[in-house]
Amino acid sequence: MFNKYVKLIKPSKTYVGAQGISYDSGVSRNTVGSEKVCMDILQMPPGIHSMPHIHKEIETMAFILEGEYTLFDGKKLKKQTLAKQGEQIFIPENVPHTPFNQSDKECIWVVVH
Repeated sequence: MFNKYVKLIKPSKTYVGAQGISYDSGVSRNTVGSEKVCMDILQMPPGIHSMPHIHKEIETMAFILEGEYTLFDGKKLKKQTLAKQGEQIFIPENVPHTPFNQSDKECIWVVVH
């Protein structure tokens, strides 16, 4: 059990998430005992995409630090939204989605859910 104190997370570890892509560890249940929020940094190389997934009963936000990616979403993942550096994207709870870096440059973004 984690104690109730402010915690600093330094960049050090990476992990492969359930969607099949690598994340830099941030605030999560595993790092600080967070129960209601998770924040990670995702460095997505060109041509990489996650497995299609949903976040059950959880809203998701992302801020694009560098590059761009296309978010495919909806029942058959047919809707496309291009998110570029400096932009934010919001994904409502229970919406099927998959981010895909279709560019020729790395995309770095912060994801919170």
